[in-house]
Amino acid sequence: MVAFRLLLCSLFLFTWINAISSATNPEDAAVLQSLKDQWGNTPPSWNNSNDPCGAWDGITCDKNASVIELELPGMGLTGILIGDIAGLTELNTLDLSFNRGLTGPLSPRLGDLRKLSAINLAGCSFTGIIPSELGNLTELTYLALNSNNFTGEIPSSLGKLSNIYWLDLAENHLTGTLPVSTGIDPGLDGLKKAKHFHFNKNQLSGEIPAKLFGSDMSLIDVLFDQNLLEGSIPYTLGLVQTLEVLRLNQNAMTGSVPSNLNDLTNVHELNLAHNMLTGKLPNLTGMNSLSYVDLSNNSFQKTEAPGWISTLDSLTTLIIEYGALQGLLPPQLFSLPQIQQVKLRNNAFSGQLDMSRNISLQLQLTDLQDNDIQSVTLSSENNTTLLLTGNPACDAAPKNTVYCQPR
Repeated sequence: MVAFRLLLCSLFLFTWINAISSATNPEDAAVLQSLKDQWGNTPPSWNNSNDPCGAWDGITCDKNASVIELELPGMGLTGILIGDIAGLTELNTLDLSFNRGLTGPLSPRLGDLRKLSAINLAGCSFTGIIPSELGNLTELTYLALNSNNFTGEIPSSLGKLSNIYWLDLAENHLTGTLPVSTGIDPGLDGLKKAKHFHFNKNQLSGEIPAKLFGSDMSLIDVLFDQNLLEGSIPYTLGLVQTLEVLRLNQNAMTGSVPSNLNDLTNVHELNLAHNMLTGKLPNLTGMNSLSYVDLSNNSFQKTEAPGWISTLDSLTTLIIEYGALQGLLPPQLFSLPQIQQVKLRNNAFSGQLDMSRNISLQLQLTDLQDNDIQSVTLSSENNTTLLLTGNPACDAAPKNTVYCQPR
């Protein structure tokens, strides 16, 4: 009997200690219950227990039973993100990404969560402005608000996020200019640790400020494509030696490409297509890491094919359509070891084209439609699809010649 009583006491003590260790901080539990009441399609585990720290999927707690992570990506959640979330004072990670049913504006009270280091709300349906209060989150290293329905301007307060390395605001409806510091207000030029600027597919306008870039920045990706940006490409962009991807395509950029752009020896993707750039075709000599180049649909001066197009050994894709290229097309281009696609339609290349020797085995497509090429020599081992419609060379070709047929 004594042994039985001791066993019961031990079991009771174990259960009591376990209950204490797993019971969620009451304030945090109340916040999560409030979120649960606002959301549809929460995980089934949220209905099976009153102890979020012990049993709720997507909830991680620290040793003090405070919620430190709320991660429910792609769960099909519906509803709004209420301001009560500011009660999770120890929260350092918030990931509700790819829940298209989450709508409404972001609460400014997100700015009260001073311990947040990561916010991922990509792929939801949030609306309204981006709260300026997010600039208060000085511990933040990751902010992804892309693929939502945000409107308004980029808050200059985001320039206070001195620890940020990933800033993604792409695929929204943002307007206005790119904010830089003024002496009174902060700006994006203050984000010295940022590696990723993803602002593409918005409605941003105005010039790209020269002050935005400097040699002390750590940027790897600058994605400003598919906006309404105008003016010239700032010379300071060529000072960012860490840059690997530059996309400015589908804007309204004008003027010449800065001569120091070829100092960016780490760049492997350069896309300046569909602007109104003028002057000489940029000199990309020395940019030996380039694998993708698109300079199409600009207003560059007429020129013969620049020497660099046949010397970039890492090049996989070259696109200069509706350009101002003329003269002979150097056959060495097709011998580059990594080349896969060459698209040079609607230029003024002329003369003879010899593709009979040393053609890269990687080459899949060569589009030279609507040039003035007189004749073509092919190798029987040439496996590339060659499109030549609109060239004199096709007039004398047999009717069944595949490469002279429309696409």
